[in-house]
Amino acid sequence: MTTTAANFVEEMRWRGLLNNISEGAEDILAREKITAYIGFDPTADSLHVGSLLPIMVLAHLQRHGHTPIALVGGGTGMIGDPSGKSKERNLLDEETLTKNQAGIRAQLSRFLDFSGVPNLAHLANNIDWLGPITMMEFLRDIGKHFTVNYMLAKDSVKTRLNSEEGISYTEFSYMLLQAYDFLVLFDRYGCTFQMGGSDQWGNIVGGFELVRRLRGGRAHGLTVPLITTSSGTKFGKTEAGTVWLSAERTSPFRFYQFWLNTSDDDAVRYLKCFTFLGPDEIGALEDGLRNHPEQREAQRTLAQVVTRMVHGEEALMRAEQATQVLFGGSLDGLSAAELLDIFAEVPSSTVTAAELQGEGLPTVALAQRVNFETSNGRARQLIESGGLYANNRRIDDPNGSIGIAEAIDGRVIVLRKGRKNYHLVRVQG
Repeated sequence: MTTTAANFVEEMRWRGLLNNISEGAEDILAREKITAYIGFDPTADSLHVGSLLPIMVLAHLQRHGHTPIALVGGGTGMIGDPSGKSKERNLLDEETLTKNQAGIRAQLSRFLDFSGVPNLAHLANNIDWLGPITMMEFLRDIGKHFTVNYMLAKDSVKTRLNSEEGISYTEFSYMLLQAYDFLVLFDRYGCTFQMGGSDQWGNIVGGFELVRRLRGGRAHGLTVPLITTSSGTKFGKTEAGTVWLSAERTSPFRFYQFWLNTSDDDAVRYLKCFTFLGPDEIGALEDGLRNHPEQREAQRTLAQVVTRMVHGEEALMRAEQATQVLFGGSLDGLSAAELLDIFAEVPSSTVTAAELQGEGLPTVALAQRVNFETSNGRARQLIESGGLYANNRRIDDPNGSIGIAEAIDGRVIVLRKGRKNYHLVRVQG
């Protein structure tokens, strides 16, 4: 395992990933091998790009020789954390949480080594200890160590109390449950660090204070900044919605495009946050961005590295091929489903399979039908000048036609006028 800095904290600081750190924690991380955990919300069967930051923190931790624990909140997922939320979320049943945990573990496995190294990663689920404990036991053993005044002073609680929605007793109790998680992980794994987003600092402090109070152990916390874009918008949100790590929820092509479309102002910062590239590599990309921004090499590298980590080499290759299709590249090997994804935002028309049988549709008529041209004469001129393409292959014969053989998977024909004017023909029936 390689590192870019002498110790974990130096790495986090260089990458801009260090927000809060408890007193004495930096010295301990520099001289000792520790076990640390981060919690992951199991409200879906996939994590999203916002989850990549804590995943990367755990991966850096492991690369520096420490032991990471990914804690899936199977128990707290039934409750809900008020931090960063404007209203209470829907509670999940046990079957859904189990399914979601399986999906999350598969995604974490692409970043964390769960076998084969001395400091192998652990996956824990807090339903294992929150499920069996009774309310009386919890209030007696944990609740008595937290005053209401202490809990009301936390920013996450204050924000919700002042909101129109308010905060339920269920969510108000979340802080105690998270503190209990830390205590259990301390007992079971010797875990002495909790890490998370900056909005979790109050919960983290409550956890390591509980460990010290009940076990007399040294426990610490570390938080990373909440990532926003340079324009101030929430990271990971697009007009189409959340960008997921699951290929079923966000295709590798869309995932690749999300990173490729990173602004110049954010590219270097994201390279530090979301890749393992070191100072020399990122420095060279920063120089390229400064001197030749039109080449977008920093964004391309960012998209390649992150897509490869999340989806693998084959998916990256197909995502890059799909990207080239937008600029006239070959459609060979791409499925109708992939083309529908690539061209989801371009105009489209529908033809029937029957119309494409036999001799098919005359190309001149089809060019007018999709509004590329307004008359037979202009459509013929377009073809004769080499300006009309079917599936990114130039149409040479103005007297020719397009048949069912041109329909990819019998479902889609991609028409193009000139260099960038696309139109999708969908085949029905």
